[in-house]
Amino acid sequence: CGGPHESPDVAPVEEETLFTNLDIFLFSLIVGLLIYWFLSRKRTEETIPEFKRVTPQRETSFIEKMKKTNRNMVVFYGSQTGTAEEFSGRLSKDAQRYGMRGMSADPEEYDMSELPRLAEIDNSLAVFCMATYGEGDPTDNAQDFYDWMQENDEDLKGVNFAVFGLGNKTYEHFNAMGKYTDKRLEELGGKRIYDLGMGDDDGNLEEDFVSWKEQFWPAVCEHFGVEATGDDTSIRQYELVVPTDINMNKVYTGEMGRLKSFETQKPPFDAKNPYLATVAVNRQLNQSGDRHLMHLELDISGSKIRYDSGDHVAVYPVNDVSIVNRIGQILDADLDTVISLNNLDEESNKKHPFPCPTTYRTALTHYLDITNPPRTNVLFELSQYATDPKDQDTLRKMASASPEGKGLYQSWVLDAQRNILAVLEDMPSLHPTIDHLCELLPRLQARYYSIASSGKVYPTMVSICAVVVEFQTSTGRTFKGVATNWLKNKVVVTDNGHKATVPMYVRKSQFRLPFKASNPVVMIGPGTGIAPFMGFLQERGWMKEQGKDVGETILYFGCRRRNEDFLYQQELEEFEKAGVLTQLNVAFSRDQEGKVYVQHLLKKNKEHLWKLIHTDNAHLYICGDARNMARDVQNTFYDIAEEVGGLTHTQAVAYIKKLMTKGRYSLDVWS
Repeated sequence: CGGPHESPDVAPVEEETLFTNLDIFLFSLIVGLLIYWFLSRKRTEETIPEFKRVTPQRETSFIEKMKKTNRNMVVFYGSQTGTAEEFSGRLSKDAQRYGMRGMSADPEEYDMSELPRLAEIDNSLAVFCMATYGEGDPTDNAQDFYDWMQENDEDLKGVNFAVFGLGNKTYEHFNAMGKYTDKRLEELGGKRIYDLGMGDDDGNLEEDFVSWKEQFWPAVCEHFGVEATGDDTSIRQYELVVPTDINMNKVYTGEMGRLKSFETQKPPFDAKNPYLATVAVNRQLNQSGDRHLMHLELDISGSKIRYDSGDHVAVYPVNDVSIVNRIGQILDADLDTVISLNNLDEESNKKHPFPCPTTYRTALTHYLDITNPPRTNVLFELSQYATDPKDQDTLRKMASASPEGKGLYQSWVLDAQRNILAVLEDMPSLHPTIDHLCELLPRLQARYYSIASSGKVYPTMVSICAVVVEFQTSTGRTFKGVATNWLKNKVVVTDNGHKATVPMYVRKSQFRLPFKASNPVVMIGPGTGIAPFMGFLQERGWMKEQGKDVGETILYFGCRRRNEDFLYQQELEEFEKAGVLTQLNVAFSRDQEGKVYVQHLLKKNKEHLWKLIHTDNAHLYICGDARNMARDVQNTFYDIAEEVGGLTHTQAVAYIKKLMTKGRYSLDVWS
C-alpha cells in the first residue's frame, strides 16, 4: 500500500531464534504505528476538500407542508426550460390577490401519490402548469408524476384541479402533456374547476397564459365563494440582504449548484453540476455569405461523461458584458455589491431566485435572462417605478388581457425584440431598483445542441454545429443570440495562455441509430440539422470497419449555395468515397432560379424511398426546423405513400404515424 516496499536482507534461519520476543514486539509496534499514521494521513487528505453539510430531512409530503403553512392551493410545474416553473410561481404569487394561499411545487420533490389527500384541506385546489417536451413527452421533472398517472387508479374524488399546458403548434404532439394531465385527473374523479389552457410557443405563449389566467381567477372566486381583494400592488417575494461581514470564498461566481464546483470538479455531471469542458476546436464552416456557421469541439476527457450519437449537449452561456454594464449604468448601481435575495416565505423550498450570496454583476451575467423580451408580469411590476404617468399606464396596459394591451405588447415588445435594457432606454422615466429587477427577471437557461459526433469514435470529444444568431431589430438595435455569440468568441487559447472552457452536460435523447446495422437509414437535415447525422455517419463508418453488415446510408442535405454553406463538404465526400454514405443528395436552394429544398429531392427518388420504407425496414430521421421543413418533409412522405404505395391520404397519414410509434420515423426538431 502506497508504493514499493523494501524488504531487509534476512539470512537463512540457522539458529533456533533469530529475534527475541521483545524484538518482535517492538518491530510489530513500529509497523503498526507506521500503518496507522499512513492510513490516517490518507484519510485526512481525502476529507479535506469535502465540506459535508448536514441537510435536514426534506419534507416530501406537500399535504403536510400545506397544512403546516396554512395553504390551500398548490401549483405544480412540469418544466424543461423554466417557463412552466415561472408561470407556476406567478400563479401562486397571484393567489393572495384572490383570497387563496398558494405555493409553487416541483412534482419531482414531492410524493405525488398523496394527491388524493388534497381533499383533506378545505377549499383546496391543485393547478398544473405542464410543458410538453420532445415527441409529446413529459419534462424530466414530471416523468415520475406521469408514470404515476398512467399506472394508478387512485380516487381523486373531492380534489379540485385546473391545468395550463405549454406547447408548440409546429410539433405533431401539440400540448400532449397538458391534455393528458387534464383528461387523466378527470378520469380519476377529480373536479375540473376551469378549462384546460393551451399555450402555443409558436405564437405568443405569454399572451395565451395571460388570457387563460384572466378567466381562471374569476372561476376560482366563483367556485370557492371567495372575493378578489382588488389589490393590484406589487408583492415582493424576496427581500434584499446586503451582508456586512463578507467572506468572498462563500460568494457564488457563476456556479449552478455547489459553491466552488468549477474549481473542484466532481462527477457525475448534470444540470446542477455542469462539467467545464475545454474548447479544443472552434472553426468557421462556411466559406462566404452573411452568416457565421461554426463547428466546435469540446474536450470531455477525464469527465466520465458518456454519450451516444443523437444525444444533446447542454451548454450554460454567459451574457454580453456590455449589456450588463449598461444596465448597471442606467440604474446607478454598483454591480460589485455582494447581495442575497432571501425568500420572504420561509417555508418555501426555493430560498433564493438564483445562487446567493452573489454580486449583481454575477447575477446579470450568469443567472438572469437579460436578452429576451421581458414577460408581461415583469412590465406590470416595474410600472410602479415609472415617474411619468403615461409610461406607467403603457406598462400596465401591456400587462393586461385587453385586446389593445395585447396588441401593444406584441408590437412594442415582441416584434421590436426589446430586451430589458431597450425597455429602460426607451422609457427614461422608468427607474426600478436593481434588486427588484433581479427578482423579476427569469433565469438564464442552458441551450441544447444536437451532438455532431459519435461517442464510439470520439469518446473524449463532443462536437457542436451551430449558426450564430445576429440581426437588426426594427428599433435599429442589433439582436445577438446569447449562446451562439458567446460560443463564437471562445478562442481555443486566450491571449494569456488560458484554455477557453464551456460549462456543459449531456442529455440523453431517443434519436438513435437502428439496433441492427443492416437496416437502411435515411437522414434528412438541412442547415445545422446535419449535426446528429455527422455522428451517425462516423458510427456507421466505424461499424463497417468492425466488419459489420451495414445497410444503405442515405443523406438528404439542404443549404443555400454550394460555394457558400455546403457544411462538412469534404467530410461528406470522403464518407461517400469510402462507401459509408451510399447516397449524398444535396439541395442548394439558391443556386438556380426556382428554390430547391430537400423535399423536392425526396420526391425525385420516391420509388426507391418507398421500397426502402415499405420492404427494407428503413429508419427515417429528420433534424432541423420544425415550423416549415419538418412539416413539408412529412407531407412529402404522405405523397410518396399515396403515389407509389397506392394508399389513400388517410391511410398514408396512419402509415407514417405507425412508423413513428415503431421508432422508425424520428424527429429532432426545434422552432
